[in-house]
Amino acid sequence: MSYSSREVAALTGLSARQLQWWDANGIFQSAIASRKTLAGGHTERRYSPMDVLELMALADLRRKGFEPSQLKHLTDTLRDYFRRRLSETLDDSGELRLLTDGTALFLRTPQGHVFDLLVDPMQPMIADGLPMKPVTAKAQRQKAKGTR
Repeated sequence: MSYSSREVAALTGLSARQLQWWDANGIFQSAIASRKTLAGGHTERRYSPMDVLELMALADLRRKGFEPSQLKHLTDTLRDYFRRRLSETLDDSGELRLLTDGTALFLRTPQGHVFDLLVDPMQPMIADGLPMKPVTAKAQRQKAKGTR
């Protein structure tokens, strides 16, 4: 199963243009890239269910003020240092848990070690007393037509 940009936009609250820009700038690339057709057009980007889950979390972080460059840094750091996809950190069933205090992004291990993913992902920090909340993936609510 895969999702079109239009479907992903409806679920995440991101616009199709934002998805295109994120793809072009390496922030988040779709599972199935757009490609040229013989007729001279392009096929539509397609997203996997895991992509959609991750985009819901990234869209929520973007709405909370995180910059696209920080979101790219987050996904790159998870992949390069921890060998994980973002989706593997979005609930308590995984080995690692993504947390935020609203200004930074942290990763907590089962042993309780906390890493600042945007500053120094290799150095555990003392996180006692930091008001951290789990990052989750939630579908964006659609407004009913005729309401603001």
